[in-house]
Amino acid sequence: MAEGTGMNGGCLACDLMLREAPLPGGTVLRTESWVVEHCVGPLGLGTLVVKPARHVVHVAELTARESAELGPLLHRVSVAVTEVMAPEQVYVCLWSHAGGVPGHIHFVVQPAGKVDMARFDAFGPALQVAMGAAECFPEAAEVERVCDRLRDVLG
Repeated sequence: MAEGTGMNGGCLACDLMLREAPLPGGTVLRTESWVVEHCVGPLGLGTLVVKPARHVVHVAELTARESAELGPLLHRVSVAVTEVMAPEQVYVCLWSHAGGVPGHIHFVVQPAGKVDMARFDAFGPALQVAMGAAECFPEAAEVERVCDRLRDVLG
């Protein structure tokens, strides 16, 4: 994730939650400890980010409550992405570095389909690297529509 712009020590994840940076689609879901948003990076339409509501840099720093919510939430979000996007697979991975420095942890929940795999001639981590290098961002209107559908499914 890139650096933020607000008063959060350059944390884009915090800036997005506080609306100090543009967030197409808005918050998709918020639990007591976690926030789900559409990814603002170039990982494709329907890619969600699941991040702690508080600034956390290491998984080892999660509270017992945050940890207890995490597995069921990742499952719930993955089910929603599967239903709405109908991918071949849903990747779930932890990202936390910004400019080579650990940052606000976030789990990326990414629909991976044959179209993207063929377009980038890659899959798995190589697909994410290729998509990042191509810097193809979904249109904000598309993100809004997908987020509305995801919110309906996540109810």
